[in-house]
Amino acid sequence: MARNRMEEQARTILRSQGGTIDRPVTADGDRSFPLAYVRTGPRTDTPIVVLPGGPGLASVVPYRGFRKLAAGKDLDVLMIEHRGIGLSGRTADGRALPAEAVTVESAADDVAAVLDEVGAAQAIIVGSSYGSYLAQAVAVRHPDRVAALVLDSTMLTVEDDLAAMRAHRRRILWDGAPDADPDLAAAVRAVAEAGEPARDLAHVVQVVYEFAGPEILHRLLHARARGRGGRLWKRIAGLGAGELDGPGRPFFMELDPVAGIAFGQLGYGLPPDGGPLDPQLAFAEVAGDRPVYAGEPLDLPAAVPGYRWPTVVISGDRDLRTPRTIAERLVDLAPDAVLVPLDRTGHSVLDTHQLALVEIIRAVRAGKTADLQGRGQEISDVPRKGASRLVGTLITALVRITTRPVR
Repeated sequence: MARNRMEEQARTILRSQGGTIDRPVTADGDRSFPLAYVRTGPRTDTPIVVLPGGPGLASVVPYRGFRKLAAGKDLDVLMIEHRGIGLSGRTADGRALPAEAVTVESAADDVAAVLDEVGAAQAIIVGSSYGSYLAQAVAVRHPDRVAALVLDSTMLTVEDDLAAMRAHRRRILWDGAPDADPDLAAAVRAVAEAGEPARDLAHVVQVVYEFAGPEILHRLLHARARGRGGRLWKRIAGLGAGELDGPGRPFFMELDPVAGIAFGQLGYGLPPDGGPLDPQLAFAEVAGDRPVYAGEPLDLPAAVPGYRWPTVVISGDRDLRTPRTIAERLVDLAPDAVLVPLDRTGHSVLDTHQLALVEIIRAVRAGKTADLQGRGQEISDVPRKGASRLVGTLITALVRITTRPVR
């Protein structure tokens, strides 16, 4: 029943905001499926295509609030339900798309096809997390369709990104680098030495640091090392577990239909390296019989120097999944790129700081990309919108209650 209600909600939104186009299931086959898209805001010649993360995140239902916010700022936003997911998940006769049909390349070609459908020669392509990789796939495969790129929490290359992620986490949260907080790193090590499972420790540290910040993380670690906060710790350790090893939430987040991308093309199942705070611990548990990593579909470091459009790269200072070093590398490679650093911000501005993303898109649309160079602090300070920001508010409140002195 819950699935039926969610599907009806998605179809209601689709009827009022978009439509579908027929797309080939595979390039060499004769079967097709309806690919769904929605468009809001005033119509322009150059819409803003927004590609969310995952892979596995839908667009139609989860981002209806973002589209309303963007439309209120006069942005012409076009979002495409990723093939294999939600309203783009099945052929006309009700069969799920086969795994071989759901690839980065085919999803990028879907974006170009929707631009054809709406009569847009070019678009500003905005991608968040996995969406940043997909946005760059559009740029590589269909360069004439790109007016500008906005890459939020960007990816660049699978194995180098993973190495950068591990190095960043360990430098600031395990080794206690001089420019980090050595007391926080010591608190992380103390909880590890007390026997906390490595997978849970890595996940809790990531979630609390990104969403609530280092001070709240320190308070929680301090309580945990003294035997307090166990119930809260367990709850945080379980956040998102259903998205990895369960059926997910249809029309919101579904990993299984895009497992070929996540595991086969982007290396989500690459093995842990035995070091602390390894992000691969959670994925290794659920890799199972999912596709083995066969190599990524693009050589972005080779392609980025050929980008011939303005590129804006957004990086939160608390991002432990796509840390600043990746953003800086991409900016160094691209010929016309600007880095916008945001304070007190974790992964995926599309989900946690939507007004900041809207302000950046507006600047790009106005041709003021270069002006963004010095606006990071100003943009960081705009009011925070986005459903995921509530996670940080809730965690902060619960940690403060849990760690209050006992009277």
